[in-house]
Amino acid sequence: MSPLPATVPAIIRTRVRAAVRRRALPSPREAEHRALLLRLLSLLMQYPDAELTAERPRLASAVAGLPPSRAASELGAFMDWFTAQDSDAAARHYVETFDLRRRSSLYLTYYLHGDTRRRGMALLTLARRYRAAGWDADGAELPDHLPVVLEFAALAGPGTGEAPLRLHRRGLELIHHALAEARSPYRHVLSALLSLLPPASGADRAAVAKLVAEGPPGEEVGLDPYGEGGFAPPGTFAPPGAFVPPLPAPPTRVAPAADGPHQEGRR
Repeated sequence: MSPLPATVPAIIRTRVRAAVRRRALPSPREAEHRALLLRLLSLLMQYPDAELTAERPRLASAVAGLPPSRAASELGAFMDWFTAQDSDAAARHYVETFDLRRRSSLYLTYYLHGDTRRRGMALLTLARRYRAAGWDADGAELPDHLPVVLEFAALAGPGTGEAPLRLHRRGLELIHHALAEARSPYRHVLSALLSLLPPASGADRAAVAKLVAEGPPGEEVGLDPYGEGGFAPPGTFAPPGAFVPPLPAPPTRVAPAADGPHQEGRR
C-alpha cells in the first residue's frame, strides 16, 4: 500500500517516490562496502575446498576490517568457527548441511517452485538476467545457486544485482530457519545476508511458516527445464523422491543423498 493518500495526484505520488528512491541510493563508499560484503558472503557460502580453506586467514582479516554492523558481527562469529576447523571437518559439515538436507539446499528456485516446470522457467529467466547485465557465469553451478546469486549481486549492484535476492527472500528465510534449527555456524552467514535485505513482511513470514510445514510444491513429471541450449542436463528435475545420479565429485566428498534436490559437482 502506498504511504501517500489516494487523493494526492498520481504524478505527484510518482515524483515523490522517485525522490525517495534517489535519496536511498548508496554513496560510492557505501556501494563499495556493500559489494565487499556480498562478495565475502558468496565466498563463505561456497564449498570449502583446499583453495578456499587456504584463504581463511585473508578472509578473516577482511571480515575483521569491516565497519561495525550486524552483518560484520555475524560474519565475525562465523569466521571464529571456520578458521578453527580442520579442513576435512569443515568440508564434511558443508556436505552434511547443504548437500544432504533438502531444507537447506542452496538452490533458491527450489523453495519458490519446487520440482515443477515453473522452476525450469525461473532458472532460464535468471540466466537471461545475468546475460542481459553482461555477466557470464562459468556454468559450474546452476544460476540459482546462492553463491552465484551473491556474486552477481556484488558485481551488478543494489538494483539489478540484488533483485534475485529480494525475489527469493522467503527461500533465504527458510534456509536460515533450517540452519538455526540445526545450530549450524552457517546460520551466521545467512543472518548477515538477511540483514542487508528489506525486512520480512507478514506475508513473507506466513509463507515461510507454510514452507516449513508443507515444503515446496511438487509436480510428478520429468522436466528438462532449459530446453535446447540450456544449462542443466536432462533429468535434473525428476519426479519427487526419484533417484537422480549426482555428477562426479572429488574423492574427499560424501556423495549426495538420493532424497535431496539435485546437486552439481563441486570443483
